Amino acid sequence: MITGRGADIVAVGTGDGSYARSFVADTRVPFTVLVDDSGAAATAASVRRSGLLALVGPGAWSNGGTAWRAGHRVHRPGKRVTQLGATFVIGPGPRLRYEHLDAEPWDHAPLDDVLGALRG
Repeated sequence: MITGRGADIVAVGTGDGSYARSFVADTRVPFTVLVDDSGAAATAASVRRSGLLALVGPGAWSNGGTAWRAGHRVHRPGKRVTQLGATFVIGPGPRLRYEHLDAEPWDHAPLDDVLGALRG
């Protein structure tokens, strides 16, 4: 869907190299996975962190259950378990076309918005 539109997907994870290799092997992701164990990339991109309550509170149980039933698993937590995610569409060149900074652990960019940024 995304690569068919001429774009590449790159994931930047919070674990170390060993964790990233295991994640790629277990999930069979067909795209590049980079490691940001120090958090430098997340800091540079102003990606937020959650509080610990978000990891164990009611929202985590209800949204985590939905993810679990869909087959998503947390493999091994990295050093920064409270690091939230983000989605960016960049390029061509250095142009930022779309940005979504997750507000909660279960908040992710809507695919329609990402695809719209690729069209625009």
